Amino acid sequence: MADQPDLSTLVILRKVRDRMDREYAQPLDVESLARDVHLSAGHLSRQFKLAYGESPYSYLMTRRIERAMTLLRRGDLSVTDVCFAVGCASLGTFSTRFRELTGVPPSVYRDHWDRPEELAELTAIPLPGLLPCIAKQITKPIRNREAAASARA
Repeated sequence: MADQPDLSTLVILRKVRDRMDREYAQPLDVESLARDVHLSAGHLSRQFKLAYGESPYSYLMTRRIERAMTLLRRGDLSVTDVCFAVGCASLGTFSTRFRELTGVPPSVYRDHWDRPEELAELTAIPLPGLLPCIAKQITKPIRNREAAASARA
């Protein structure tokens, strides 16, 4: 079990993850997260990845994209407004990451989220005949470790 963080480290990592969940819209970086829990950025990143299967940055960006999906479904904000509302400083990075996680650019998601069949066509995910609740589950963003696990299966 040497490749897993010990209990005290897991408590610290949980605090870091909880902070990212709460403050995802704030300008957070690994260095400041690590400094707040008295760890080096490298050690925090390694331990976080061991515990959760992805880097702190990847976790934070996925959390931001999940929130962005909710804001885009509302339809009253532009993609740029959503980008900044979820704490991303770069529209390009936001759009690239959004597309990696959902399969479509943010503007396409905003325009088609309520029509899962059209969204599936755009992402090449076969959905015809599926219940909307199942289609929604299939089209939600996945975390990197889940994508890697499904690729191995």
